[in-house]
Amino acid sequence: MVYSFALIRHANIRYRDAFVRMSTYELISLLKAVEIEAVPEHEFIGGADFLTFECRPLSESEISFIGRLSSGYIIAERQGNLLLPLDRSSEGYLPDDLPEVLKYKGKTSVPFTEMMMNMGLSVTPFALIREPVTLLDPLCGKGTSCFCAARRGWNAVGLDTDAKSVREAADYFSRYLKFHHLKHVKQTRSETVGRHSVPVTAFTYAACNEQYRQNDTRSLEFGCGDTAFVPALTRRRPAHLIVADLPYGVQHAPQFGEKPETFQRLLARALPEWRKALRPGGSLSLSFNTLTISRERVLSLVKDAGFALCEEECFSGLRHEVEQAVVRDVVYAVN
Repeated sequence: MVYSFALIRHANIRYRDAFVRMSTYELISLLKAVEIEAVPEHEFIGGADFLTFECRPLSESEISFIGRLSSGYIIAERQGNLLLPLDRSSEGYLPDDLPEVLKYKGKTSVPFTEMMMNMGLSVTPFALIREPVTLLDPLCGKGTSCFCAARRGWNAVGLDTDAKSVREAADYFSRYLKFHHLKHVKQTRSETVGRHSVPVTAFTYAACNEQYRQNDTRSLEFGCGDTAFVPALTRRRPAHLIVADLPYGVQHAPQFGEKPETFQRLLARALPEWRKALRPGGSLSLSFNTLTISRERVLSLVKDAGFALCEEECFSGLRHEVEQAVVRDVVYAVN
């Protein structure tokens, strides 16, 4: 059978040039997760971009899984020159606006975050499990990736050294749950890491009151501390995947009164700790600005930390320009 994906039209002109290529690679990774080897072809139909592929008939669950494509607008079955839209059964657990409402400088776009999540999950043995997975963002900022995970019905853990950003993320989620009248509990605690104390704000919530009464809940936690402290936050629930967007500046400083450290030093000490926070078979999706650290150096650091690199073309052809000072790339690896 022949299927076609209508793609959204991206607002960023610079990003748009690489948009179809990145969408193609993302779709290839999703298809591989359901054991389909297909190379989607780009078509321009009626003024819109489409990705078309041919394969065996897809089941409802497979359509739902592939329908996660971050750039996908509609998936349709091709019948001659006609397109029959299919129900991709959106898995939204919380409203779609959750990761979009909170605006801030340097925010990673939601579609790009969703792409990292999709491709990262696709290389794990957890891609098709029905139970909620756990996402860890060890450089969470104000929590976009955590909110993307929560919207899907995943559990999420975020950690950052910026106390103000972490507080704003937790306050936003608290207000959001109250605004939508979602039953929840908010708790605070501290995790001890050596001589350091990591304050954590934890939410337990459900999409409706009935699910909450049945203890069918999800969790979202925000911690404030150095990124290498992540194993302390995942002791009880190791992560299925790590999704992290390295800051685009030249330096990133821990809050210990030390001189700012380079990205190379940050990754060299953090990556082994991130790996400890992952389940066996879990994945790492790490994006970065190639103008501040090279892909070759990131690959070397990830490999030295004990990860197995994903080196197929669909995971190595994602370099793209975001703006004049940012040429972004993504590295994927498995624990």
